[in-house]
Amino acid sequence: MTEETGRPERDPGGVSRFVEHFAAQLVAAGMPRMPARVFAALLVSDTGAGTSAELGETLRISPAAVSGAVRYLDQQHLVSREREPGSRRERYRVHGDQWYEALTSREAAIRRWQDALREGVASVGPDTPAGLRLRETLAFFEFVEKEIETIMKRWRVHRDETFGRD
Repeated sequence: MTEETGRPERDPGGVSRFVEHFAAQLVAAGMPRMPARVFAALLVSDTGAGTSAELGETLRISPAAVSGAVRYLDQQHLVSREREPGSRRERYRVHGDQWYEALTSREAAIRRWQDALREGVASVGPDTPAGLRLRETLAFFEFVEKEIETIMKRWRVHRDETFGRD
């Protein structure tokens, strides 16, 4: 514990290793490398936020790399941008519900995929081999969409019970 804050001391080397390890896991799951590193760095920040300069210094990357990474993360609903009061500088913030937001934003994509699949079924014929494959894919996405709604409701209840949120 530090005397100034009363909080446990951080192990900077351990934090850095975690950022790189977690980022590597995100990359393995399909996220680009720089956004994964920026996201992991924001997650381990006590405030959950940082400026481009702070993130660049922490990760030893350029402001342009931070900007590109944040643009990707913002599009994925994993971070938000905020203006620092009285400044033109932006802060980038990760929220506690970032996974919820990211997953629910996928619902719109799933609906677009369903529409495209319906069009595909109509164009190849529902009873052709391709039509059957497309119908099964459509049924999968319809199932996933319903399950996501159920999971999100259950998550909110679990989160509220576990973390005392309303």
